[in-house]
Amino acid sequence: MSASLTPENIKKYNRRLWKLLIGGMVFFALFIVSIGFGLFGEIPSFRAIEHPKSNEATEIISEDGKVIGTYFVKNRSNINYSAISPNVVNALIATEDVRFLSHSGIDFKRTFTIFAYALLGKKQGGSTITQQLALNLFSEEGRQKNYFKRIIQKFQEWVIAVKLERNYTKEEIITMYLNTVDFGNQAYGIKSAARVYFNTTADKLTVPQAAVLVGIQRGVTRYSPTKNPERSLTRRNTVMALMVKADLLTAEQFEIEKEKPLDLHFNAATTNDGVAPYFRAVLKSEVRKILEDRSITNNGVPYDLDRDGLKITTTINYDMQVYAEQAQKEYMKTLQQQFANSWKGRNPFKGMELQIDQGIKRSDRYKALKLEGKSDEEIKTDFNTPSRLTIFTWKGDIDTLMKPIDSVKYYKLLLRNAMMAMDPKTGYIKAWVGGINFEHFKYDQVKMGTRQVGSTAKPFTYTVAIENGYSPCYTVQNEPVTISNPGSPDWTPRSSGTIPGPITLQKALAYSQNYIAAYLMKQVGPTAVATEAKKMGITSDIPIVPSIALGAFDASVYDMVGAYGVFANKGVWTQPTYILKIEDKNGVVLYDSKPTIKVAMNEEVAYVMTRMLRGVITGGTGSRLSYKYGINAPTGGKTGTTQNNSDGWFMAITPDLVAGVWTGCEDRAFHFTSTRDGEGANSALPIYAGFMKRVYANPNLKISKADFEPPKNGVSIIYDCNQYQQPEQDTTELDKKLGF
Repeated sequence: MSASLTPENIKKYNRRLWKLLIGGMVFFALFIVSIGFGLFGEIPSFRAIEHPKSNEATEIISEDGKVIGTYFVKNRSNINYSAISPNVVNALIATEDVRFLSHSGIDFKRTFTIFAYALLGKKQGGSTITQQLALNLFSEEGRQKNYFKRIIQKFQEWVIAVKLERNYTKEEIITMYLNTVDFGNQAYGIKSAARVYFNTTADKLTVPQAAVLVGIQRGVTRYSPTKNPERSLTRRNTVMALMVKADLLTAEQFEIEKEKPLDLHFNAATTNDGVAPYFRAVLKSEVRKILEDRSITNNGVPYDLDRDGLKITTTINYDMQVYAEQAQKEYMKTLQQQFANSWKGRNPFKGMELQIDQGIKRSDRYKALKLEGKSDEEIKTDFNTPSRLTIFTWKGDIDTLMKPIDSVKYYKLLLRNAMMAMDPKTGYIKAWVGGINFEHFKYDQVKMGTRQVGSTAKPFTYTVAIENGYSPCYTVQNEPVTISNPGSPDWTPRSSGTIPGPITLQKALAYSQNYIAAYLMKQVGPTAVATEAKKMGITSDIPIVPSIALGAFDASVYDMVGAYGVFANKGVWTQPTYILKIEDKNGVVLYDSKPTIKVAMNEEVAYVMTRMLRGVITGGTGSRLSYKYGINAPTGGKTGTTQNNSDGWFMAITPDLVAGVWTGCEDRAFHFTSTRDGEGANSALPIYAGFMKRVYANPNLKISKADFEPPKNGVSIIYDCNQYQQPEQDTTELDKKLGF
């Protein structure tokens, strides 16, 4: 027997082997404990495990519970387990972790098989779903490239995975995992992925759809259904085959499903996605202001709308918003062509050098060149050198070779448009279209922008007159009126296509007669009219001058809709409101709205004004709403056109909905060449008509076609002119009564 194989030597070797093995185990245990104590890098605390950090998108939700958009750094929206299709869960378990339901965070059997696969030259993923969740939640830099660091990171995942398994159920773990996964194309989490790739919700994902999304996890780019559809299809079928192997899908169903195409309904995720992008931009600033003004914080830290997963429930009605955007797009294509035709054979830029220069200096291109230190001469050369540009058109964006200065001119002649609709009883804003294309033109023209309101201001003067005893049936000679204007020249309005007088106030408003508005202004005075407009919610400056009778002041669509809401709401001004509540990601309400309400005028006066405004539609400048567009429900309205046809307006009221539409170029110096095309009845009213046609066709919206209700105590003011008996010219007694 060899000395080396004596029983004593064998015992010695065994003792050494056991010492080495036990020592290795002790060393490994100490190593794991050291990792647990954070000696090789910070390990999240129990509190952090309970409240993991994630860049979670804030959701903007319509009044009817639909997501209309998100604010995000990463487009992630979390959902509960019950809102995830079992198909997704089954596909994930079959593919990533078949023993997920039985292990405690670490699948040692799978871990040890890695070495066997490695010896055969094959790769086998060793991370359980829980370990992958640990990596997603607590590793800022993701999977380490350095081999040694990756080993440390792997053991850190073990420690965190065990903590996760101790503190969460399997359902909670798989839900957190699916909420944190990157599916590519700016879709983080299964909810976003379902919307981005298939335009559906996570609970409705079919087996093939679920397999596509789970398949992406093997390689976000390699198996992307948009970038590599063939590989994605192959990977999808592999996932479904694994589901069969795991008894989570029948072989018969697999044979059927594998023949189906990808059938993507792709919607690229950007912060502009969804409806109402202008509204969402204004909303974001407003929410930040609310949280700041009320010192509402996240444990002392200001909320980050792009990361903290808030839920903002708004008053916007999803369908109405879609209808408003559709109506705008439908008609603005036609109107833009009318605008182009009106300038045929003419040079719209003659004498407009200053406006073009201002346009250049406001452009992003000019600002970027300035930041690069370019001289004015170099910038001028750049703007006169053809470049590849993407230009907005109503037929879609086009890439073209164009001088930047020509793009400035092109956009100067591009009509802009804005619209808002509101429930006058609650003040809840239902639709908000702030411009024609948010990607190209960010400026909101509903609330942020103001434009001259023109004849839509006339009802303010008429309201003061009615309050002071005038009847809609009072007759006035339709002739020029001159009003002295202290400190300024006397004011005489221009004609508005004079209808032979004398005419009633009702007819004068219906046909927007300037002389009659001026006559009433002379009787009641600009101070009273400006005060009335302010009471009705106009927040912009209103100069105390006679010309405000014809709308010689600027206001926003937002304020004008709020003001017209007073007529429809029996004299009560309800603050236009668009936020219902703000919640944190756990559903805790941080803020809920309490709209301001105040009486702006007598209910009887408001009702009489609704009758006068109805006259605009039944037999005045807004009559095409009925005869051309078929909107026959009781509607009051007022058209408005400013000097040189720079602005076209249409305001409309019904008992359930008040709306305002504005159209014009970005720069007032550019405008329609004729009132026929530029007047509000042509440039704004048709968009309202297109909107209301869609609204009335949807019974679920419950917008009634009822008329305005008269005051319960009756109306003492005579508005039925067949009952009104008064000499056409003798105003002496009324003037004495009013103190004129």
